[in-house]
Amino acid sequence: MRNAPLAIVTAILALVALLGGACGRQAVRASEKKFLADQVMIFDDDPQETSADEHLRTNREGAAGGRGAGGGGCGCN
Repeated sequence: MRNAPLAIVTAILALVALLGGACGRQAVRASEKKFLADQVMIFDDDPQETSADEHLRTNREGAAGGRGAGGGGCGCN
C-alpha cells in the first residue's frame, strides 16, 4: 500500500520529464533566418488595409509610430 503513492509520484515525474524533453529548444540557425524573413511569412495580406488600420489606430490612440524597433541606442525600449 505504501508503494502506491511512490508509483504515482514516479509516473508524474516521468511524464514531466517526457514532456520537457519533447519541447523544441532548438535555435534557428543564421542560414535559416532568411526563410523566416520571407514575404510569405508576413501576416498582413493587404498593405492598403494595414495602412488604413494603422492610420485609424494612430488617430484613435493619439500617438504615431511604434511599429518598428524601439530604443535609440541608450538601452531603453
